[in-house]
Parts: sequence; structure tokens; C-alpha cells
Amino acid sequence: MSAKSETDEAITTRVVDGDSEAYGELMLHYEAKLLRYVVYLIHDQATAHDVVQETFIKAYQNLNSFNPSHKFSSWIYRIAHNETMNAIKKNKHLSDKDIDDLPEIGYEPKLDAEIDRTFLKGEVRDCLNQLDTKYREVIQLIYFENMKYDEASDVLHIPTSTVGVWLARGKKKLKTICEQKGVQL
Repeated sequence: MSAKSETDEAITTRVVDGDSEAYGELMLHYEAKLLRYVVYLIHDQATAHDVVQETFIKAYQNLNSFNPSHKFSSWIYRIAHNETMNAIKKNKHLSDKDIDDLPEIGYEPKLDAEIDRTFLKGEVRDCLNQLDTKYREVIQLIYFENMKYDEASDVLHIPTSTVGVWLARGKKKLKTICEQKGVQL
């Protein structure tokens, strides 16, 4: 089977079975994605590179605990998430304030279409950077990493319903931030 048609899960099985060089295929496939994900969350390129390298080291060290019947992508993103949160804790200046105590915010279904249409505009990205980490993270996984709610749920270790709530809150807050900056969605 060629490497192009081989699944990530099959490659992990090869690595566990002793083909340590096959791990390089996984690194090539995920390095840019994980780096984009981590940079987006912590806004520090050097720290992000360190986090991604630590992610690959921990993933390799714990590959025996990976269950090939699950998605490798969710597993490695979860490790990257944990390493990112550790980096944020070590570097308090990188973290955002926690707003878990905010009341539930109303949600407009048409906001999905509006954000989808203008999401990649630079002005919206600037607004997005002002969101709290948990909301940015959900938006990053759903919109940039093209994950489904259940995959994002696996990465973040939160219920699928919470992914939906955080996404709705994040988009609502994003709309408010954009309006305050005069950016039209």
C-alpha cells in the first residue's frame, strides 16, 4: 500500500510494530496544521513551534496507547490542545480572561451564513483574535480545521452540545466585537 492511500491509523500501527521511520509521514501530514492551530490560539510563533514539537514527542511516546479504531487526527489535536494549555499556563501573558460565568447569550441562526461568507476577511480575523481562547479554539477547529462537532468535542474533551454552545457564543461575541470596530458582517 502506498503512503498516499494509507490511513493515519494504519501508519500508527506500522510505527507501533517497529517502523519508527513511518512516524515522519504523520509529522509531515500534521505539522503545518498543528502549527496553524497552536499559533492561532497563543499568538506566539516561537512558543507554537515548541508546543508542536512537544506534541509530536508526546504522541510518539504514547503511541502504544492510541486506539487505531479511533481517529488519529482527534487524538493528536487533543495532545496539541493539552500542550497549548500548558504553555498558556506557563506564560500567563498569552492567556485570555475566562468568562465562564457569563449568562447564556441569544443566538441568531442567520449569523452562521453571515460569518461563513465573511470569515476569511482580515478585519474579521482581527476581531476573532480578541475572543477568549475557548471560543477561538472552537471556531478554529470548526472553520479552519474543518472538523465536525463530534471531532472538536474529542479534541477539547467537552460534550458535543458544549461545542455548539461555545460556537454560538463565540460567533455572537465576534459579531459584537466586529460591530464595535465598524466591521460589517
